[in-house]
Amino acid sequence: MNFREHLTTIAARDSRYAIEGYLFVFDALEFTRGLRNERGSDAFRIESTTLLRDEVAEHVTGRELCLGVCRLSRAQFGLLAWSILTEWGIRTTADLGEIVFNLIAAGDLETTPTDSRADFDRLFDLEETLRAEMEFDLDKPD
Repeated sequence: MNFREHLTTIAARDSRYAIEGYLFVFDALEFTRGLRNERGSDAFRIESTTLLRDEVAEHVTGRELCLGVCRLSRAQFGLLAWSILTEWGIRTTADLGEIVFNLIAAGDLETTPTDSRADFDRLFDLEETLRAEMEFDLDKPD
């Protein structure tokens, strides 16, 4: 079974989220880790350890991952970021936590005993954060 088929199985168990949402969370996890490594420990504060199976890596907290999702989605999708995430079923930071914990339950991510779904609850308004700084003025010259 390839990874996409595996994600199809996970998505079938929790149909709130599209396969693309799961894939994007994996991409955002790597993106967020990359930001931390690129900018040093001050870019994101790392508190404990979440690992991809069979991979030694730094932990990304729930808040860090949610912010990484915002940064990556804005970079990849621009003004369509909110629309695309909602198409995949992602409307809140808690939705991102549900995806992460679905992946943990499937054995694709590991977590520490202190990590919980509550780490993702109501961190910030995802729509507002995605739309922030994305406004533009058509009357303003370049």
